[in-house]
Amino acid sequence: MTNTELKNPNSPKLGTVRRKAVSVSPEELVKTSYFQSENLLPAIFQPAVDRLNLAAWATNNRESITTQLLKQGGILFRGFEVGGVAGFEQFIQAVGGELLEYSFRSTPRSQLSGNIYTSTEYPAEQFIPLHNEMAYSKNWPLKIAFFCVKKAEQGGETPIADSRKVFERIDPKIKERFAQKKVMYVRNYGAGVDLPWQNVFNTDSKSEVENYCNKTGIQLEWGNNNRLKTRQICQAVAQHPQTKEMVWFNQAHLFHISSLDTAVRRELLTSFKEEDLPRNAYYGDGSPIEDYILDEIRYCYQQETIIFPWEEGDVLLLDNMLAAHGRTPFVGSRRVVVGMAEGFSCQEI
Repeated sequence: MTNTELKNPNSPKLGTVRRKAVSVSPEELVKTSYFQSENLLPAIFQPAVDRLNLAAWATNNRESITTQLLKQGGILFRGFEVGGVAGFEQFIQAVGGELLEYSFRSTPRSQLSGNIYTSTEYPAEQFIPLHNEMAYSKNWPLKIAFFCVKKAEQGGETPIADSRKVFERIDPKIKERFAQKKVMYVRNYGAGVDLPWQNVFNTDSKSEVENYCNKTGIQLEWGNNNRLKTRQICQAVAQHPQTKEMVWFNQAHLFHISSLDTAVRRELLTSFKEEDLPRNAYYGDGSPIEDYILDEIRYCYQQETIIFPWEEGDVLLLDNMLAAHGRTPFVGSRRVVVGMAEGFSCQEI
């Protein structure tokens, strides 16, 4: 490694002064620490020198980043020169290759640049439970990264949890039942509640929706008034393709009607038949998932939750199978953007 990583591309030229290449180890440029000695998620990487460009450093240290990511599940890069959203995109490309489009969406997001999106646009007062990105489908990103452009005045953290530890905590009988039956996700679009199908599939074309569903194993059924119903049976647990560790990998606790507060749940069940709810989750054979089991799963997530305050300029890189993420309610304006890379299909497991 040379000191070229320290170079700011916008800095003035040095005239006739000749730079001397100085070899330094990654350890000399970046120091590693942790929020808690007993918990190594996330590893915190901080530069030991000024003006260290994150994307440039990551390009030269991709292997060590990958090693740490597979070990810890997540890395928080703090104090680096990120270079705005464009620099954040370059960082993801450096560690994960080309960015992925956010398709078959479950949360409202705005596309900012290329495949960089706002992290979520759910109301600030709502808590978003911990989950692995796109675990409600058969295709998901292996890497997901967040960039804190502006932190909230209060709250707005991105809590995380080790999916391996969540898996260990869940009762073996529950794990066995879910592993055998899997999870069926049922979504109804077009009733004026939740996302419209045009947003979820990022198209106004019904034929494009049908093509996507056919390719990804999603059953679909068009209804009156431009409505759509989809069903898909997906994995409940998964084995990481590289570490071979088992992880809890589904969003039944998020899609199930029991995830809503009592008032909202009552209102929806008054307005819709259960089969027409905007979203719900069942066992893969179509039988209902017991509320108390989902409560136990939520408790396991809660026990493994790690919360730390954002600092503006922070970048959080997660292995999407090894670490789950969520969002706490917040006050004030908050701007956290997200990008995903390394698409993976459960058919590859």
